Amino acid sequence: MLSDREYIITAYEQEYPRESFVSRENLTMYCVKKDDPTDSIYVFFPDTPKVGVTQIKKYVDIMKDRQANRAIIVVQQNITPFAKQALAEFSQEKKITLEQFNEAELLVNITHHQLVPKHILLTKEEKLELLTRYKMKESQLPRIQTNDPVARYYGLSRGHVVKIVRPSETAGRYITYRLCV
Repeated sequence: MLSDREYIITAYEQEYPRESFVSRENLTMYCVKKDDPTDSIYVFFPDTPKVGVTQIKKYVDIMKDRQANRAIIVVQQNITPFAKQALAEFSQEKKITLEQFNEAELLVNITHHQLVPKHILLTKEEKLELLTRYKMKESQLPRIQTNDPVARYYGLSRGHVVKIVRPSETAGRYITYRLCV
């Protein structure tokens, strides 16, 4: 998932050896974006099945130390309701993004499925060029929800635009764009 989001990850991080898998906390990763070293992400794997507010606060403190603005928390079970509320509060107050995935969601890479077309996140410049080329407003684009599985996989947030390339029997390929809302 991190390489699809264009973060730099080592081959060792992609294929953790089983013998090094002693504790889930040891799997914590820190990566930076290929084209923007200031954009960094943490991936946390909590040891406890249920994640609470204290663990989330601990992760936010770790992020502050390295000045990371994004994190993924891979949980074994659902997080507590107070922890969900804390995730939302930290995202609003601290201007950081905390994403939560269940382990089961990440067992299969959904973007490799034959029915899921290729999604490409547009840069701000490409988005502006698209809107000016077609003389349209952002609100006139078709939409994709932030809780859509592919949008979650790519870490899309409100205002992002994705280019979707689908195979077509008549044209060879069909390109459409979607605004994340």
